[in-house]
Amino acid sequence: MKRILTLGFLVLILSACSSPAVTPTSKVPVTVAPPTLSAPVSSAPAFTMLRMMDAANGWAITDTGVVRTNDSGKTWHDVTPSGVGKLGFGTAFYFLDSNHGWVVSGNPSDPTSGTLYRTQDGGATWQSNAVNFFMGNLVFVNASNGWMMSSLGVAVGSNAVAIFQTTDGGQTWKQTYVNDPTKQGAASTLPLGGLKDGITPADMNNAWVGGIIYTPGEIYLYQTQDAGQTWKLQPVQIPSGYEQAQFETVGPQFVSAQDAYLPVHVSTQNGVMLAVYYSHDGGSNWALTPLLIPNGGLMNFVSTTDGFVWNGTEFYVTHDGAKTWTTVSPGVSFGDNFAGMDFVNTTLGFVLTNDATNTRTLYKTVDGGSTWTIAGK
Repeated sequence: MKRILTLGFLVLILSACSSPAVTPTSKVPVTVAPPTLSAPVSSAPAFTMLRMMDAANGWAITDTGVVRTNDSGKTWHDVTPSGVGKLGFGTAFYFLDSNHGWVVSGNPSDPTSGTLYRTQDGGATWQSNAVNFFMGNLVFVNASNGWMMSSLGVAVGSNAVAIFQTTDGGQTWKQTYVNDPTKQGAASTLPLGGLKDGITPADMNNAWVGGIIYTPGEIYLYQTQDAGQTWKLQPVQIPSGYEQAQFETVGPQFVSAQDAYLPVHVSTQNGVMLAVYYSHDGGSNWALTPLLIPNGGLMNFVSTTDGFVWNGTEFYVTHDGAKTWTTVSPGVSFGDNFAGMDFVNTTLGFVLTNDATNTRTLYKTVDGGSTWTIAGK
């Protein structure tokens, strides 16, 4: 599973997962002819999400559809499924690799239903089917097996959700859990209380849901080991001296079957810091790394040892599994316009900005974040 880039803090870091990086052997550019995309070029697409699969190939959601690149963001091709009129913010989506992708288009008259579009050939063709969900977190562990945590509504301090699974690539779905007390079969092991920020499955039995509950001293991380039928709060030790802080997480980022990192935002009257936890036993246990990163925001791990964190002014970079960090100043004043990031490996990364006029710009680095240029120029 890889990282996801999109706008909006909660949406941006949902299901933010990583895959092992391609370690570059040289900074000298290597010219590789990209595969042909038989789709029209989209000029100046208004990105709301970017997901790069490798150094050349990537997907993006825009206000009006789906686009693909096969030349590291220089050009984008419109591969929007026929019948989709609007996507943009709040769209449930997942891109597994350069061929497989899923996008949910909502039903304007019913916020709990939609149409799922799925492709197996990089967006050249799409199949569709009706589903009983729209907004939420869609994640596939392979081309056949996937999870959906559907939002059924948010109230003060609470969030009703339904959880679904598919084993046939998204054609059919089975509901395994619901916590809305107005729904038949509602349960409470994943409680109604607390806002759910993301779901991270390791396989079709094991998954985690992260979020926030406005009670000091509790990290909101629930785990299932039976395909989502029952859930249990997973103990995570809070940093010493922060017993009265509030904590929020989207859940773990797996970089291998056994190795994962858990970003936890720690809020006090003095501001927000990012605590990074690690697991080397498939998420069964979590240990805190030494540094609380001041103003730490988004986190990308691209291998078992290499990761990036944006803190509002600079990048914190680790090459030893978060034991130590160095800082990299980007040379571009992203400031409040920073809307997301997606690093492919230790040198290649992308940043999306969104200014006060809703102008969205995609930046690219090839030196680990020290210098940035506008992608495509």
